[in-house]
Amino acid sequence: MFYKRKNYYMSEIVGTVFNVQRYSIDDGPGIRTTVFVKGCPLRCPWCSNPESQNPHPELLYRYTACTHCGTCVKTCSDIENAVSMDDAGAIHIDREKCTVCGACVETCPSKALSITGEEKTTDEVMKTVLRDEVYYEDGGGVTCSGGEILAQPEFVEEIFRRCKERGIHTNADTSGYGNSEAFRKILDVSDLCYFDVKVLDPERHKEIIGVPNDLIMANMKVLADSGVQTVLRYPVVPGMTDDDANIDAIADTVKKLGRQDDWVVNILPYHRYGENKYASVGMVYPIPDVPDNTAENL
Repeated sequence: MFYKRKNYYMSEIVGTVFNVQRYSIDDGPGIRTTVFVKGCPLRCPWCSNPESQNPHPELLYRYTACTHCGTCVKTCSDIENAVSMDDAGAIHIDREKCTVCGACVETCPSKALSITGEEKTTDEVMKTVLRDEVYYEDGGGVTCSGGEILAQPEFVEEIFRRCKERGIHTNADTSGYGNSEAFRKILDVSDLCYFDVKVLDPERHKEIIGVPNDLIMANMKVLADSGVQTVLRYPVVPGMTDDDANIDAIADTVKKLGRQDDWVVNILPYHRYGENKYASVGMVYPIPDVPDNTAENL
């Protein structure tokens, strides 16, 4: 049964993780283990992991797997009445009432319900990481991603510190939105940084992403000064990030930082891979009408 961990590990750092993906080949060089931490202060409308935004564990409902048997409704009626079924047989979750106790998950016969997010100590994460240590020897390693790693900086820093003690390559995948001193500490134990760069105009950034970009720009300078190998990751979202002014601003910023010769820029085409996840956490996909990129635009 799922439960919220009490802090029995007084000397351990505890973080909330929604996935530890082994044998990853998309989150840095070589074969990697990617630790996805939960919680993100940004609200990028194209986010492909909406389950990463809430910093706390939450209930997932896969309507495509549901048989509408009503078992979850009956189970929850004895606890908190957070799950209901309408006349058409559709399941509804009152997320204000739901305490993520996990009882409905245990009784669901079709496995349509699950919980995303679990508190883990750094010891627990490292046990998983070290299972594949032999594969890291050919240029792989460990990536911490999210969510946003700067929302749980002590947890990420400790994982990386322990990786470095064993000679394991580390990659910090971040939007740059967070405390600069915490970012410096993570960079001190990072071999590589994937740094998102989306919208450089401050007002437009707040309009699209939901937060100002002053912290991000400050941390881009911190990153440049650190000398850590860097890959800027630029999502090309039609009508939102792909205008000439934004592209020019990104290029000019890299030049001003003096890193145009050693920073790599990855162009990430907009995709809808996470669209179906939104309903599972009670959210609506924000940009259903944004078209795919054309080959000419890319």
